[in-house]
Amino acid sequence: MFHRILIANRGEIARRITRTCRELGIGVAAVYSDADADSSHVRDADVAVRLPGYSAAESYLDIERVLEAARHARADAIHPGYGFLAENASFAQRCADADITFIGPSPEAIRRMGSKTEAKRTMANAGVPLLPSAELTGSDDVAAAGRRVGYPLLVKASAGGGGKAMRLVHDEATLDAHVAACRREARAAFGDDTVFLERYLRGARHIEIQVFGDEHGQVFHLGERECSIQRRYQKIIEEAPSPAVDPPLREAMGAAAVAAAKAIDYVGAGTVEFLLDTDGEFYFLEMNTRLQVEHPVTELTTGLDLVRLQLIVAAGGRLPQELTDFHVRGHAIEARLYAEDVEAGFLPASGTLARFAIPDPPGIRVDTGVGTGSEVSIHYDPLLAKVIAHRDSRAEAAGALATTLQHACVDGVTSNRDLLVGILRDPAYRRGDTTTSFLSDHPPADLVEEARREAAGASSAYLLAAALAVVEHGRDTAPVLRSLPAGFRSTPAVPQEVLLQDGDTAHSVRLLVRHNGYDITLDDTRPNLTVHQSSPNLVDITVDGVRRRLTVEFAADRIYVTGPESVRALGVRNRFAEPESRIEAGSLVAPMPGIAVRVNVEVGARVVKGDSLVVLEAMKMEHTITATGPATVVAVRITPGDQVNSGEVLVVLEDHEDEAR
Repeated sequence: MFHRILIANRGEIARRITRTCRELGIGVAAVYSDADADSSHVRDADVAVRLPGYSAAESYLDIERVLEAARHARADAIHPGYGFLAENASFAQRCADADITFIGPSPEAIRRMGSKTEAKRTMANAGVPLLPSAELTGSDDVAAAGRRVGYPLLVKASAGGGGKAMRLVHDEATLDAHVAACRREARAAFGDDTVFLERYLRGARHIEIQVFGDEHGQVFHLGERECSIQRRYQKIIEEAPSPAVDPPLREAMGAAAVAAAKAIDYVGAGTVEFLLDTDGEFYFLEMNTRLQVEHPVTELTTGLDLVRLQLIVAAGGRLPQELTDFHVRGHAIEARLYAEDVEAGFLPASGTLARFAIPDPPGIRVDTGVGTGSEVSIHYDPLLAKVIAHRDSRAEAAGALATTLQHACVDGVTSNRDLLVGILRDPAYRRGDTTTSFLSDHPPADLVEEARREAAGASSAYLLAAALAVVEHGRDTAPVLRSLPAGFRSTPAVPQEVLLQDGDTAHSVRLLVRHNGYDITLDDTRPNLTVHQSSPNLVDITVDGVRRRLTVEFAADRIYVTGPESVRALGVRNRFAEPESRIEAGSLVAPMPGIAVRVNVEVGARVVKGDSLVVLEAMKMEHTITATGPATVVAVRITPGDQVNSGEVLVVLEDHEDEAR
């Protein structure tokens, strides 16, 4: 088949492709940026080639460097994975020119489907149903185009995908601003600022059909996946089959997807995406000319290895006839575990994973590219893992996946774990009432409310476990007398005090060693407590009659306590007075790490509530920092192009209290 395949990607998808190559006896070459030098996908490969630089543009998106890496590694094929260069027609063509097999469709097919506007024209000619839309050129009257399409509408990047460069617009007043922002995001993410307008269907489902074609004219579909649960137009939960698709509808959507693939002589793995409305009518959205992030749910329900099929097709082979009569076995649901702050509007998070562990009993699949000690960078998508459950029924799959995620340990970065669990256990989700507006109709704060109540009820146990671990950790790391018991005092009447910070709330835990254990108070209250085991990383305690085994990790200035109810990130406060805060009054700080792409104000400027002050970019998404009220800019601490850390001061304002009133 192939001697060696270079995987032009990183993280979990690079590791996923490596697994199939290993099973087929094919050698693997990896590429890596400076940010990924210690990543697991590099260790998995036979050989690896460095792509100098940290950002995607400097490394994984540099066509010349990737091709040079393939030559150095003596690779005769390149698998692009998803994202990066996977849907870059120029890259596919350069591979062909270099006599290197591109594991994907032809450059022409990528080009035709890569332009969403060209794709719509092709699908119209193939008889595939479409939503009203309008392509925008430099001379177009944007407002008039919006009126033709109708509101609400989406502004979308023609070369886009993955939810990037997409804005929902409800009325004409804000259309120009959204178009401009979408153009900037499209240029940054895809190198092409062409955008178009498309009618937005509220209450629709996002259904996609997996297709496969080969060089011998065969095109098959492998059924549907539902991907309606989304945030920021990016999928977070996917499943197969869809609870809304019956056999006749599956046949109709499958036929439309096959017609779409045949219209462009498609070869390889692809996905045709549709919107399904409440009346059962479906409309073409786009075609992704690559392997999808959510391909595992199709693999688990069909028993097929989609990467293996890609390699067969790329080597010129015929697709097996079993694809003509595939059978769906059970139900599979995938959840994307992201490093992000749900409460802050899904802002991406970064940092070091102090501990990362996800249970994987039979029926659970975990695809990940990170582990304990991995650095979650600001330069790439914040996906930590895909966790997939396969069971006989949808209810069983949802329950198993929720339980697995609940017991996942993600210490060191903020994640969307609790939101995923809340969705999977929500009655509406369990009924199959899943639409693209699910997170609008069921706000994240409501979905995690039950978890918050349970966490609040167990708060004492987590605080006490943290304090006990602090004492044990202090004894283990003491420079002298480590043989003494934790919490030892030469004057036993004086308890040891541990000061903990839980969000905005401070807590005091006082511990005194007795011959039969600890004498402990929490905020001057003596809990009903039994300590069964206490170490720096594991505390087994019974509080108020309930026994819990809680894991503890120390990372920088935080302690992470993980149990069945939640992950608690606690600060340890110095017992001595802290110096006065150095952050000036009126400071606006970065809500997440990123790059300052625009600074819209200067010292002396007067602003009002809602004015854009600074625009940050993180993971190719723009985030605008706005004024909270009438004020004067008294300091600007950054310039365009600066990389900023979370909490770093960007702008200092002096409020105009009289105007505010």
